[in-house]
Amino acid sequence: MEVRPCQRHNVIRFVFPKYGLFTVWFSICHMCLSTFHVFQNKSKPIINTPGSVTSRHSLCSFRPISPEEALEEKSILKSITWPKSPSLGPYYTLRSTSHPACSNFTILPRRGGGSWRIGDQLEVLIQIRDYHCRPKKYGGDVLLARLHSPAREAGVAGRVVDHLNGTYSAVFPLLWRGTAKVEVTLVHSSEAVKVLSRLTSEHPDRIFFKSLFRSGSETHFAVCNVCLRPSRAPLCNYTDVRTGEPWFCYKPKNVSCDARINHSKGGFEQKLRLNEENLFVSDVNMKVPILTTGSSRVFTKPDISRWRPSGFYYHGVWRSLGGAAVQQFTPEQMTRCLQGKKVLMYGDSTIRQWFEYLNQTLPAIRQFDLHTSKQTGPLMAMDYTNNIMVTFRCHGPPIRFGLVPIGELRYIANELDSVIGGSDTVIVLGIWSHFSTFPMEVYIRRLMSIRRAVVQLLARAPETVVIVRTANLKTLTLYETLTNSDWYSMQRDKALRAVFKGTGVHLVDAWEMTLAHHLPHNLHPDRPIIKNMINVLLSYVCPAIHPSINF
Repeated sequence: MEVRPCQRHNVIRFVFPKYGLFTVWFSICHMCLSTFHVFQNKSKPIINTPGSVTSRHSLCSFRPISPEEALEEKSILKSITWPKSPSLGPYYTLRSTSHPACSNFTILPRRGGGSWRIGDQLEVLIQIRDYHCRPKKYGGDVLLARLHSPAREAGVAGRVVDHLNGTYSAVFPLLWRGTAKVEVTLVHSSEAVKVLSRLTSEHPDRIFFKSLFRSGSETHFAVCNVCLRPSRAPLCNYTDVRTGEPWFCYKPKNVSCDARINHSKGGFEQKLRLNEENLFVSDVNMKVPILTTGSSRVFTKPDISRWRPSGFYYHGVWRSLGGAAVQQFTPEQMTRCLQGKKVLMYGDSTIRQWFEYLNQTLPAIRQFDLHTSKQTGPLMAMDYTNNIMVTFRCHGPPIRFGLVPIGELRYIANELDSVIGGSDTVIVLGIWSHFSTFPMEVYIRRLMSIRRAVVQLLARAPETVVIVRTANLKTLTLYETLTNSDWYSMQRDKALRAVFKGTGVHLVDAWEMTLAHHLPHNLHPDRPIIKNMINVLLSYVCPAIHPSINF
């Protein structure tokens, strides 16, 4: 992995360009003032659980939506419904669950016979078996498939189809000449998915949050969440008055709801039943490769290629198949692309990683010290000579960061409402990781709220470039699985694509870009993958001659 020095974070002397002084000074003042600006919701104590609860998730409160949005939400939930599998009884045996060591896959012959050619569709048949090596009779397993060629640093994601009978198909496009290898991975058994689904249904509050309340010499901590258990204690209602996004805290005694100081992650409760932990063992039944019954290699001859997934790697470079032609930007070319522009980033730590990459890579950019946490932000960096400003702000709760001052808890939709927009503005959005333990409705409605703000921004300033980053794959420990499993991310990734489809935003397909790459999966992908993601982002900002296809 490439390592770059961090000297740009040191305090330095700035030289302002003649005509950029006013713009830069205005930007600094605006950012600093917004850092201390607090938009407070007047909170009122209420008794027992929050309002607007539903019978499906009785612990949770949801943002009100219109009848049209309700129909859309229902359609999205239906589209991501996972295949059913038998219920796990209290005395289930691990031996009857999916076991990758007994499972296998077979590369099917080329249709029409003959040699494989570029442009062909390669199909693989996967048979899942249990620990007795007996074929399973139902679907619901979580599988990943990749076709790759290490010698060419090439890779492409495969599409997996569940036949609901214990067999699956994985389909790949053949996109480069030479030898390629098929790789199939069992992420979770269908039985493990049952547990993950139950945890969200029964324990959506298993990750909880806390806030510090202070009034004079009185200080108290209180548990906060969008999903709270019934209690005789009153609640402080911090529902956002503009977006309607709900948030509540148990009210501390003898302290006003207006005395809330900060927000942070409070903790995590595992909530597994007896023996369920055995379904989530790395290198045994979680994210384990499945072997082939024959050769896993194919040899491809040249032919005319045709359209396939969002893209693929070749010589370590991401090549788009359905969007803007991806250019390779040097640091100097990155500067020319972003000259005179402000890049406003909103989201979680995977978006902050992009801010950090630009801050380390753009030759003349310097980070401005806002005296804020490096984890939570807000963060700002500037290239005064080229009039470039890059900012990052984390999304509003739920967010699992360390201490966030209440004044910095901002909802993305509200932030976008204050953006003027135009040809000098690039908006980058990424929000998924911190919603994994909550009901899908919480996430879908947050995305709808952001979409409303995006659509309005593009209506008043159509030249604004809006880029959305999808979810990505990660290394799975037991904790990561129960709080941020690839299955949770997969569901939210599908919902995100559905919500933003047809809005004119551009997609950076982090899911396929991490699946297709040879590097290990990581919540924060390694630098070569980030470099390719930034090249996709900049190709939307500064497209080549080839026209861009909107997401």
